Amino acid sequence: MSFAELQARHLFLGIALALCFNQVSSTTNETDRLALLAFKAGISGDPFGVLNSWNNSIGFCQWHGVTCDRRHQRVTVLNLQSQRLSGSISPHIGNLSFLGELLLQNNSFNQEIPPQLGQLHRLHILQLHNNSLVGEIPKNMSGCSNLVVLWLVNNKLSGEIPEELGSMLKLQEFGLGGNNLTGSMPSFIGNFSSLKELYLTQNNLGGSIPQVLGHLTNLQVIDIASNILSGTIPSSLLNLSSLVVFEAEENQIEGTLPAAIGLKLPNLESFSISLNQLEGQFLRRKVPFLEKLYKLSRFLVGYNQLGSGKPEDLSFLCSLTNSTKLEFVGGGYNKFGGVLPKCIRNLSTTLTVFALRKNQISSEIPKEMGNFIKLRYLLMGYNRLSGVIPSNLDTLQDVGMLQLNDNNLGGTIPSSLGNLTKLISLYLAGNHFHGQIPSHLSNCQSLNLLDLSDNNLSGTIPPQLIGLSSLAIILNLSWNHLTGDLPIEVGNLRALTALDISNNLLEGEIPIDLGDCTALTSMRMGGNLFHGSIPQSIVSLRGIEELDLSCNNLSGQIPAFLAEFRFLKLLNLSYNNFEGMLPREGVFKNVTGASIIGNNKLCGGLPEFHLPNCISKSSKSRERNIVILSASIIFGVFGIAFIYLCWSKKKVNEPISNSRNDSHPNMSYGALLKATDGFSSTNLIGVGSFGSVYRGIPEDNGIVVAVKVLHLVHHGALKSFFVECEAFKNIRHRNLLKILGVCSGSDYQGNDFKALVYQFMENGSLERWLHPNAASSLGNNLPRNLNFIQRINIAIDVAFALDYLHHQCHIPIVHCDLKPSNILLDAEMVAHVGDFGLMKFILGSSIDTVANQMSSMGLRGTIGYAPPEYAMGCKVSREGDIYSYGILLLEMFTGASPTDDIFRDNLTLHNFVAKALPGRVLEITDSVLLQERESHLGLYSPQHWLFESDDIYRDCLVMLYNIGIACSYSVPERRMRISGITNQLQQIREKLFALGLYGEDELPTELLS
Repeated sequence: MSFAELQARHLFLGIALALCFNQVSSTTNETDRLALLAFKAGISGDPFGVLNSWNNSIGFCQWHGVTCDRRHQRVTVLNLQSQRLSGSISPHIGNLSFLGELLLQNNSFNQEIPPQLGQLHRLHILQLHNNSLVGEIPKNMSGCSNLVVLWLVNNKLSGEIPEELGSMLKLQEFGLGGNNLTGSMPSFIGNFSSLKELYLTQNNLGGSIPQVLGHLTNLQVIDIASNILSGTIPSSLLNLSSLVVFEAEENQIEGTLPAAIGLKLPNLESFSISLNQLEGQFLRRKVPFLEKLYKLSRFLVGYNQLGSGKPEDLSFLCSLTNSTKLEFVGGGYNKFGGVLPKCIRNLSTTLTVFALRKNQISSEIPKEMGNFIKLRYLLMGYNRLSGVIPSNLDTLQDVGMLQLNDNNLGGTIPSSLGNLTKLISLYLAGNHFHGQIPSHLSNCQSLNLLDLSDNNLSGTIPPQLIGLSSLAIILNLSWNHLTGDLPIEVGNLRALTALDISNNLLEGEIPIDLGDCTALTSMRMGGNLFHGSIPQSIVSLRGIEELDLSCNNLSGQIPAFLAEFRFLKLLNLSYNNFEGMLPREGVFKNVTGASIIGNNKLCGGLPEFHLPNCISKSSKSRERNIVILSASIIFGVFGIAFIYLCWSKKKVNEPISNSRNDSHPNMSYGALLKATDGFSSTNLIGVGSFGSVYRGIPEDNGIVVAVKVLHLVHHGALKSFFVECEAFKNIRHRNLLKILGVCSGSDYQGNDFKALVYQFMENGSLERWLHPNAASSLGNNLPRNLNFIQRINIAIDVAFALDYLHHQCHIPIVHCDLKPSNILLDAEMVAHVGDFGLMKFILGSSIDTVANQMSSMGLRGTIGYAPPEYAMGCKVSREGDIYSYGILLLEMFTGASPTDDIFRDNLTLHNFVAKALPGRVLEITDSVLLQERESHLGLYSPQHWLFESDDIYRDCLVMLYNIGIACSYSVPERRMRISGITNQLQQIREKLFALGLYGEDELPTELLS
């Protein structure tokens, strides 16, 4: 055969083989395509539309989330994490035989794990965490023998851990935490010689910790917290030199810690055995293993029975002085006695938390505590500390919580505590402090909670302190010897939840300013010397749940409005001088809820109160006089009301004044033209229904402003201009957009020109943060993620603004167009409600209606946010704004707009959320928040805190969604009051804040004792 023939033959064979290969490749590729389409068919919810690209218009290797290898064009990676997908994982996924990575975490898959996953022999990473998967872990997953990462954390899996998984000998990360798994910890884990991370936390695993875990020489992280494990901790496990994190808190582990543990732990960073049943004289004198933990940052042994109450119990702290990275020391709720050793001065200056509350420590507070300049939490309450508070504690400039309550401390409260400007919570109750309350505490502008109760404090209440508007949780000054009047500055506590000034020597009348504290749920003023009547202003406290005015000298009639407080559960008016008829409705229906004993001039009420009947005079002459007098009064009231109504209506409809008495300065067209560079498109911030908004810098002051130019050709724009000008004449509030000037004239072509000049909001609208894909020419380089606490802060800001508009203005105002694009964020992310072009005044009515009919502008508000009654022609009302607020709140935390395509037919954002609560709360939550939540599950974070925090996270989400649902009922009468909204939102914020989830170290303080 010639060379040419041989070459031709080889060429022919090559072509034939290539055709054959292509045919086989085409067949196997089709298997992958069909498997992906079957996976798509199992998806019941895809709010982001990520699977829209999964069609025949492009090859499946170009589908979203799909990665193929170059040689065979087979699927090797399927990555659809954090896309809010719901439905089931199709069993056909087992046909993706080349699949190496399956990443479906942070979604809402809610069926069982398909056993066909066991066919994926090439799979080395499987991440299904943070879903709602149910059922047992399939036994035949053992077929995935090449798995390196198996992550099923935070689902609803049940049953025991299958023994068959013992064949996965290549595992390096094994995570099954946050499920409902039962049985015991399998001993086969000891065969995973490559294992680095083991997460079994928050299950129902029992039995003892297998001894064989001590064979895992590569193990870095072991988290077995929040189970029902018993027995002792194997000493071999705590001698693994590779160990970085050991978390075993919240179990039933007993006995004592072995004396020789930890001799080979040079890399240990976190050690937590809190919430167990360990006991004994814990670690006496120098402890060798502690001295060698140079990298230790967290040492948590709280909630046990450690210690003996003897003087040397705390000497183990001296062994921690070699840990130069130490941040958290927690040993609270034990039996540690004695004194804090002098060696404490040598602890690391990186110390962030020092928590030894609820022990038997009897020393003074060492002045060396002032060395810990990064300390954020000093928790030493419920001990036997004596002496005074060291004056140098004001060096702790980062401290947020100072808890020294229920000790034997004395002296005066040092005024230097006022230098702790980051202080959030101050607990000094239950001590022996005397003297006056230092007014310097008012310098703590971040203070949310102040408890000085049960001391020997005297003198008057400093007006600066009781007027500290940051106080939002508790102000407790009870059981002291305070004198004088209650300062009128108490009205500044608009965000306060609980006020307790009971059992002092306070006198005078109850200030009417208390009516401004609309967030109060508990107010205790009993055991003082207050006199006079209950002021009418208290009617504003619609969210009050507990009101105690007992043991004073109050007189007059019991106000009827107390019977209208829907949330009032406990009312104590006993031992005063009240008279007249006792109401019979509301809290007065419940004898156990209302206490009125010691008021001998009361009559009537329910028979259970055992009061005498009220005596009525029936003479005809008196009746005639009463009728005449009543008629005169009614006639006079109606006359005054009619005059007031006409005057108010005139004021509402009156056009903007150009006089010098106008509250906002006039600005010229030329000045605004120059300030905005000729209304350049580069300065265009946004476009609304009635106008365009530009960024501008007026020449006269150089301060950046926002200029809203009205589109006068649009129907309603001119009226919107006049209405907004009139609104801003009468309102001033921190959370309302501030108007700086107006322009009413003509442009250089003689056309009518009208513009409003506002305070510039550096961070744009809430709309652009919630939906960053929305068109925007401003701040495209800004990060478009709002974390949990930022969203709550914004929600509270908006609620405060509504409360002001509805209840605190001279003439109440309904905004009528509350939505994300009308909420602006300044440089500090403080929210300001703007765009009052559709607002309405509420004129002289107490039933939340307006005097004038719906205007010619038709439906007020924006579709999706406007309440359903507006579409039926009903008049605007406060309840309409509450509906819009509820929808806004749901949107802020789901990330879904009420006008999204998924909301059609009878499905609304309200129904969507209501159906998901409480079990599927994470399924409906914004993926940005889910990713933030996952970030709390970091490698080196104590897992007990994390799952405690995770429970709090879920609870807070449920509470938020319940508020949103309660605000957006279709029936206006069922909607929440704004006072209840602000109160509950602040409780949620403080619940998170107190846990430290959003501090620099993201610290849940409840478990730092």
